[in-house]
Amino acid sequence: MKQLTPQQKKFIAEYIKCLDGELSAKNAGYKSKNLKEIADNLLSKDFVINEIKLQLKKQILSLCVNKGYVIQKLLQIAEFSLEEEDILDKEGMPTGKKKLRDTSAGLKALESLCKYLEFNKGETCSEAKIITISNLDDNKI
Repeated sequence: MKQLTPQQKKFIAEYIKCLDGELSAKNAGYKSKNLKEIADNLLSKDFVINEIKLQLKKQILSLCVNKGYVIQKLLQIAEFSLEEEDILDKEGMPTGKKKLRDTSAGLKALESLCKYLEFNKGETCSEAKIITISNLDDNKI
């Protein structure tokens, strides 16, 4: 595997922070009138891309967030956002009508949950798996 120069390492660290190749090249100390060309050249090299992936993976692993926690929070957001609440009139009195708290946040949480649990794999299910916060366990997922 090709050895990265200190300047390439700095470029990678900067790129992970901002995802802007030109700015990363500038912050890494590259001196050129065409920093975009330097960035494009660096980002076309497999060893640079592999190092970026490795550094991102290290950052993700260092977060130490388990699946159960993520699923629990998404469920809480969806449940809270999709609860019904009274619609009030100008005086603050209930009108007898109800609305969902925040439909868009609830649907976004459900969409994220489906992606996280890989529901959209194109396979048909004969039975549904019911996950509740009380029976949630990383080993069951």
